[in-house]
Amino acid sequence: MAPGQKSGPALFLGLELATDQLRASIVDESLELVGVECVDFDSELPEYQCVSFSPISSPSRSGFANSSTLASHHCPFGRTQGGIFTTPGDAYTTPVDMWVKALDFLLEKLARNHDVTRIKAIGGCAQYAVVWWKSTPIPSFPALDPRLPLHSQLPPNTFSLANTPVAQDTSAHTHALALEALLGGPDHMAARVGTCANASLLAAQLLRVRESWTSDVWSRTGKIQLASTFIASMIVGEWVNVGEAEACATGMWSHVAGQVSQGHWDEGVLEIIGGSREEGRRIRGWLGEVDFTSGRKTANLSRYICERYGFEPDTIVTPFTSDYLSAYLSICPSPGDAVLSFGPMDTLMTPAQHYVPTRLYCLFPHPAQDPNEKRRYIAMLTSRNADVPRALVRDMYTKSWSAFDRLVAIVPPGGSIGLDDKLFSFWLLQPDSYPLSHVKGIYRFETGIKVNEFRDLRANPRCLLESQVLSFRVRWSRMVSTGVLGSNVTRNRGNVQAQSPSPAALVSSGQNTRAASLGLSFDPYDFSPLPTRVLVTGAAANFPSVANLVGDVFNASVFMPNTQVDSAQVVPHRNAPAAGFPSRASLGGAYLARWIWGKDRTSIVGGSSAGRGLGGFEEEIRRLHGKRWVASGCTLLRTNVNAPVGGNPGSGANSGTSTPYGARSGLGSTVFVEEEEDEEEEMERSRGGLLAPASVFAGGFADRDLGRDIGRVRTLPGSVDALSSGGSSGMQSSTFTASDLTPGRVSPGGNGGPIATSVPQAASLTPVTALPTSDAEAQIGLAKVAEADVDAFMTYAAIVPEYCRLEGMLCKSLV
Repeated sequence: MAPGQKSGPALFLGLELATDQLRASIVDESLELVGVECVDFDSELPEYQCVSFSPISSPSRSGFANSSTLASHHCPFGRTQGGIFTTPGDAYTTPVDMWVKALDFLLEKLARNHDVTRIKAIGGCAQYAVVWWKSTPIPSFPALDPRLPLHSQLPPNTFSLANTPVAQDTSAHTHALALEALLGGPDHMAARVGTCANASLLAAQLLRVRESWTSDVWSRTGKIQLASTFIASMIVGEWVNVGEAEACATGMWSHVAGQVSQGHWDEGVLEIIGGSREEGRRIRGWLGEVDFTSGRKTANLSRYICERYGFEPDTIVTPFTSDYLSAYLSICPSPGDAVLSFGPMDTLMTPAQHYVPTRLYCLFPHPAQDPNEKRRYIAMLTSRNADVPRALVRDMYTKSWSAFDRLVAIVPPGGSIGLDDKLFSFWLLQPDSYPLSHVKGIYRFETGIKVNEFRDLRANPRCLLESQVLSFRVRWSRMVSTGVLGSNVTRNRGNVQAQSPSPAALVSSGQNTRAASLGLSFDPYDFSPLPTRVLVTGAAANFPSVANLVGDVFNASVFMPNTQVDSAQVVPHRNAPAAGFPSRASLGGAYLARWIWGKDRTSIVGGSSAGRGLGGFEEEIRRLHGKRWVASGCTLLRTNVNAPVGGNPGSGANSGTSTPYGARSGLGSTVFVEEEEDEEEEMERSRGGLLAPASVFAGGFADRDLGRDIGRVRTLPGSVDALSSGGSSGMQSSTFTASDLTPGRVSPGGNGGPIATSVPQAASLTPVTALPTSDAEAQIGLAKVAEADVDAFMTYAAIVPEYCRLEGMLCKSLV
């Protein structure tokens, strides 16, 4: 990209440290996209792709890389894939040195391709990970020479743990459960530190390092930082304190509801982690102070960054936060909305009015609010079993994402058209959050009975997705019953006005006759407490069948950012945006930088209308979008900068296109129930073209009998691979493929000769496209991708009681 104009209006930079890339998005004062840059770890940092020794023998007994070895070797684990090292077991780590070098590269790109003197404020975010600093550069941040790059001044031996666990790491799950037990159980832990046990807790990671690692790692540590504050410190040139929203995710912070600057690190929890009161105080020193001023600037840009890359010294740096919270900010949800993000971990977030911590959800202070504002919060539901099960089911039962999408689209709700023979599956491959924190394995149920495999294998993709989405729908209803979202949870759908009961009434299930008769704490047929809109992001949402499934389960319209809709047309099956497209998390950082800069500018000019930024974050972002919408003549926001028409999807590592198991393994062959010989012959005959275009499933139903409007979902692809049990090299593979629906692909040979078949080619995935969208959504960059369907909702409402019964059996270890 040619360098931008060297003078002009103010620009705002947002950074995102993701698992696979370091990304940057630049917007102007009206939030119009101006520039996009990124550094891809796998392709642009080849020194981390070397193969030096076996990953099986290199990890220590804790599963992490040995830090002393990493000090002298860039990639002792073998190689990064998607920016992380994977090892046998539950350990997922990434080299901190790679982040430092990527920041060098990204800043060079920004200085080369853009006029960085116009950048007035920088915001950002990062994946949830921890940086372990050695005690050598403590307490002052290391002095940096502008003549040298960052990575030459901060080598791997600067860190006591050179390879740090990332969010996908679950190796500390047992330590999290142990900590939860010591605090009195999930309810007591949530009331004390705002969250119950999960493997990502910093508290659990600290406990694991102390108990499982050699003592030198612990003794050499002088400071720990979350990845977001680490990146902020790198560009500020001094230690940056963690924000309260992220402190609440550590499992060590005690938040005081409704009061600013009143929270504190829980000394009792720190003592448990450290093993003694003295070590607990030491951890307290590592953590540092907490920044409560999320609506104000953190500091100015460092002299090092300004002198080396040409930024202006008065460029301000705003608070950095977690990537999921930053993506939430970029979408600007309204009360009653749900933000559903598909990825390595699926999350569902929504605005919350009150601080009511329970084990049912995680709760964070809003990361963009002034101290004088009424305290606002964000409630979050999570699921670790997300992209990995989806990719594994893709590998086991289909040959492509297009086949996966088609099967989800044409199989009826519950995997069967009958009312009493619905299919359910729970793919719990990793330790998950409550209520499934103690459950692990693959469970399938047919007619209420546990089975090893469904009779119709083609039901697996849909049943998996239904289980994932229904889990969020059920947990949402349980969350609403606590009153955390406030009393105003009504919805108005056309001619139907539904008034939600008060939180107190919702808590008492005895007042709800239908819910009580079903054995539930909520009425599954009442959609009024459910979100008004579902705003989706992530690769799985690019599938039309998934978007429609979400709309059906929640009976809500589904919206997607235009940036993702357009990016999906280039690369539909990656969580990472296509080249030239911004990530939502980096946009959130840029939006926060714009908001805080506007507030500061307003105070400087004495409260005049120039640089207005007086409202709350969402209010101001909507105002800026609306102003641009009017000034541009109702033109949609720019979604990319010099993006290619086509694109190379790349490896897709850690983005849902491949699993941590690497290449397709023989796992599927160990799960399948062998088909009877006559069934195999029948399937083979169907490959010869005997299968009708209306695919008939076990149970005797066809497309026209599914009870769904297939045309509403999308136009189905011309050909699809229906079933595949992937086998590794040298292992027998049993593959069943549905006939191609396009004429001419299978033709009999002349004079009774052998049948000649062309090599089947998987149809490319047809991603979602925008439906007619109102101006209110279009001007803030959202596009409708699925409609609500009350009939489909009622179908799923009938499934909810059985789903909850089976989930309860799993939690109680009754199956």
